Amino acid sequence: MHVTTVTPLAADSGPPIFQWKWVDRNADAIIERLVEHISLTATALGIGLVVSIGLALVSLRFRRTYGFILSTTGALYVIPSLGAFAVLRPFFGLTFTTAVIPLATYTLLILVRNIVTGVDQVPTEVREAATGMGFTRRRMLWEVELPLALPVVIAGLRVAAVTTIGLVTVTSMLGLGGLGYFIRHGIQNATPNSTEIIVGMALSVVLAVAVDLLLWLGERLLTPWTRKARAR
Repeated sequence: MHVTTVTPLAADSGPPIFQWKWVDRNADAIIERLVEHISLTATALGIGLVVSIGLALVSLRFRRTYGFILSTTGALYVIPSLGAFAVLRPFFGLTFTTAVIPLATYTLLILVRNIVTGVDQVPTEVREAATGMGFTRRRMLWEVELPLALPVVIAGLRVAAVTTIGLVTVTSMLGLGGLGYFIRHGIQNATPNSTEIIVGMALSVVLAVAVDLLLWLGERLLTPWTRKARAR
């Protein structure tokens, strides 16, 4: 895969803290790393959400497994990212896959817990009404419980998304890392480039805020009844 290289600037080419000329000369590299950051985040969240839904459904169907599943996902959550990369590197090399697997596992604890909690918070009278209307257990789950659990599920997804965006910067140790590349490259220069570091940090924060806002708007669109309930 072609990677756009970063063009350095002379020490006298602009202000010492932030150099707009560096940004202008490296616009292509910035866009490329931003797209890479988004791709890593979206892939990890997508995989994490699918796996979490499966684990949550198992937990809801077989309650005794819930504690074990939470303990397992909690253990995965506390594994240092660099350690996870080191373990996976012999199998997948310095690749996108090596970066995505740990990122996805870090979302499991948050998402599984929120999905199960959201379903558990569905009022008993709602379940009784659905049962009286002849809903089967499966139909009730997919048509009543999960839709009503969406606010809690999306709240967990927002936390997982922001956390993942921050963790993606660590994958710069693999030569990936999206915007984290600029932070690492800026620090490792013979003369640290504060512009690179600021660009990497600032865009990571902006991306996290933008994704959180999009998920919040998505929640409002998907759960209009929550707005009506607040208005009463």
